Amino acid sequence: MTFPPELKYTKDHEWIRREGNNAVIGITEFAQSELGDIVYVEVDTVGKELQSGSIFGTVEAVKTVSDLLLPAAGTITEVNPKLDSQPELVNQDPYGEGWMVKMTLKNPAAVDGLMDANAYRALISD
Repeated sequence: MTFPPELKYTKDHEWIRREGNNAVIGITEFAQSELGDIVYVEVDTVGKELQSGSIFGTVEAVKTVSDLLLPAAGTITEVNPKLDSQPELVNQDPYGEGWMVKMTLKNPAAVDGLMDANAYRALISD
């Protein structure tokens, strides 16, 4: 499994890529492999300001539905439009075409306190 070093990770298996005051968020390769074939991604929080750890949507796989938790506080600005017709992109390319949302960060520096790739790898190997 790969865990890009430029990303930050949460214990809940989301990743975040900071881009100035904005960020892109998705789920990790580990998370999508645990969920199995993803059939639907629902995000109805665009335009809402949410706190870190808040549920920003759900991902539905063949056998389960899982909440998506926001890694940092801010406002959801965009949902990946490709996921409506191609939710399998989350399985095929979780760090690229399978991203889930974009947001404006309330405190961009808060992202720095999340796990790096090595810490996340250690978490999932326990």
